[in-house]
Amino acid sequence: MNKQDYYDTLGVARSASEDEIKKAYRKLAMQYHPDRNPDDKAAEEKFKTAAEAYEVLSDPDKRTRYDRFGHQGVASDFGSGGFQWTDFSHAGDFEDILGNLFGGGIFGDLFGGRTRGRASNRGEDLRVNLKLTLEELAQGVSKTIRIKRYVPCDSCEGVGAADRDGVRICPTCHGQGQVQQRASSLFGVVMNVTTCPNCQGQGKTIDRPCSACQGQGRQVKTVTVKVDIPTGAGDGNYMRLQGQGHAGIRGGPAGDVLVVIEQEPHEYFERQEDDVIYVMPLSFSQAALGDQVEVPTLSGKVRLTIPPGTQFGKVFRLRGKGMPHLNGYGQGDQLVKVIVWTPTELTGREKELYQELSRLHSGKTPENDRGFLNRIRDELFGD
Repeated sequence: MNKQDYYDTLGVARSASEDEIKKAYRKLAMQYHPDRNPDDKAAEEKFKTAAEAYEVLSDPDKRTRYDRFGHQGVASDFGSGGFQWTDFSHAGDFEDILGNLFGGGIFGDLFGGRTRGRASNRGEDLRVNLKLTLEELAQGVSKTIRIKRYVPCDSCEGVGAADRDGVRICPTCHGQGQVQQRASSLFGVVMNVTTCPNCQGQGKTIDRPCSACQGQGRQVKTVTVKVDIPTGAGDGNYMRLQGQGHAGIRGGPAGDVLVVIEQEPHEYFERQEDDVIYVMPLSFSQAALGDQVEVPTLSGKVRLTIPPGTQFGKVFRLRGKGMPHLNGYGQGDQLVKVIVWTPTELTGREKELYQELSRLHSGKTPENDRGFLNRIRDELFGD
């Protein structure tokens, strides 16, 4: 049985923003939540299906793989049995989305007893825009970039305390980073799990914070990071460098660096996906009589035969002279579009020759030739 497209499941377009995806998921989660539909297996299945779609489309990496390869691109994230509630990484979103309605803290059963844990001390992700030329993207390139990020504090080695003996288990939550509270809702009494107010979810308290980092366990430094850009990457593609973002609070895991590619404008090439477009000016005589011309490509110059009678807007295709396919074999083409150059200044002799040609062509202009005009239209704008 074929799985439904995740975008169709949430009822959003493939170009939907993160906010649109979250709003669509919120609507479905509210509609099909099991507490609103007791003993309704169909609603429960729709609730789970919406969660699976949201799990993929709310994660930039998973969404990119899904857009490129479909369900097969994210199958390894869910194991052989497919999506399970233990695969869902947005329990926090559940409480944010539905907390006001249900009083919060009701998702332990859905997730096999999992509840929102201690406040995350993971470091933040960093986004870096990297400008690259078309040639660099065609060949692949290694770049070393300088970034400012949090690194573990030198003074306390990331602990956050002036004295290691001053780090203690929080007496309020007993190291769990969270406390439970009973709350009433439309559906009865539920347990509301909240962040521990004493340790702010860290599970530990500090007697005397490190003066160098004010107890955060991290400090800002400028560091260098190497990134390898594969051939065929393009504007808007990104690479995730895991664990190279901001250091976590008090020894927490580091975030990631997202390197987003910005393709710089080229002097005379234009890129359309993996094809490269080059506009080639020809003189009237070259277009009318034909010629052999040199055309620049990403891999060097090639000779192109211009047949006699070449019209304005004619497109020549150079197979395999475009951009390499990203993470695949082969490459696109180069499209050479012809424009006929019109001189703006003429010598006396040139005027005489053009006037003679004009007399020779009198009555032969294609103004009323619909076939000719249609060909020109197709060359310029496509079929």
